[in-house]
Amino acid sequence: MTNSTTRRVLACMVAAAAVVSLTACGNSSSAKDDKTIEFWDPYPQKTADSTWQAFVEKCAPDGYTVKRVGYAQSDLLNNLTTAVKANNAPEIALIDNPKMPTAVDAGLVTDIKAAGVDVSGYDENIEGPGVVDGVQYGISYGSNALGLYYNPTVLEKAGVDPASITDWDSLNTAIEKVVNAGFKGITFAGISGEEGTFQFLPWFWGAGGKLTDAAGSTAEQDALNLVSGWVQKGWAPKSVATDNQSAAWDLFLTGEYGFSENGSWQAESAAEEGYEMIPIPSKDGGVAPVPTGGEFITIPTQKDMGKDKLAATVKVIECLVDGDNLKSLNDEMVYLAAKSDVRAEQVKENEVWKPWVEIVENASGRTTDVGLDYEDISAKLSEDLQAALNKA
Repeated sequence: MTNSTTRRVLACMVAAAAVVSLTACGNSSSAKDDKTIEFWDPYPQKTADSTWQAFVEKCAPDGYTVKRVGYAQSDLLNNLTTAVKANNAPEIALIDNPKMPTAVDAGLVTDIKAAGVDVSGYDENIEGPGVVDGVQYGISYGSNALGLYYNPTVLEKAGVDPASITDWDSLNTAIEKVVNAGFKGITFAGISGEEGTFQFLPWFWGAGGKLTDAAGSTAEQDALNLVSGWVQKGWAPKSVATDNQSAAWDLFLTGEYGFSENGSWQAESAAEEGYEMIPIPSKDGGVAPVPTGGEFITIPTQKDMGKDKLAATVKVIECLVDGDNLKSLNDEMVYLAAKSDVRAEQVKENEVWKPWVEIVENASGRTTDVGLDYEDISAKLSEDLQAALNKA
């Protein structure tokens, strides 16, 4: 048994024991206020007077209050680790998609289905990262995704029909025409770390890559050659090696570029500028898979949560994702819901979502097939991407 597997087995035992203790403690009092449900999320930008704060607080069951705390994405898991060890964890925590196997391996979260949360009816591809060894440790209420935005004005002046872009060759032809017409080519985020890997994965997967055999593969090299080639030819700015997704989008908003790989969270601002989007093409044709984004709602591990407190916690979670609230939650986060009927309602209300539906429905979880190994895989892909971009 590998060390990783051993840790995972121990974590599962801890989590299972935690669920038992959650339900077996009756109405015993805990060290924290029994009538306060602490709620951690990675949205510190959403202040106390935000609509998000009001939405979360409104889900408090009768007799309870919800205390929301927003942490930076990079800090939440570290703080949760400390809190679980001190038996002072929040009742609910929202954990970033690719961090779920890490949280499970460390014994930080519990079986959410065993706790009593209804996990039925959600899209399997979106929920995948929250399921480890057949146990569901969280609910992903929705996902963002990546697409290839374009500036119709620039493409028209360059004589490019976006419908002609069906593979890498036709995309390169289109970018070259844009540059030859006096414009700039394409922006994307190649920054070191997970954000850069997130944007690299559609090109890697589009070349037929598999995360189980990523580093040094033909698919990885093909994808690296593609994106570094854009820099080498002057079609993409050298800053891509340090640009995050916001910086890449700011460049696109100058109106000087033909294309930008970016997220569905930019869809409404893109529509305001008159920009449009096509799916990212695969190397030899068709649509490339993109990684699912978003967070999972989890119940962190605690030793002494009484059954009444657990029942109230479940009610908060089900309130967040129940009926019309699931749409409201995704509208707030600018995600597409993890249920098809709710996505249909989003599209009905706002046509900007229509081209994103197929992309989200065919997106892949980064950790679904490789679990905890994704940390090392992502780090290696990021390292190789940085080397290729900086060499260019």
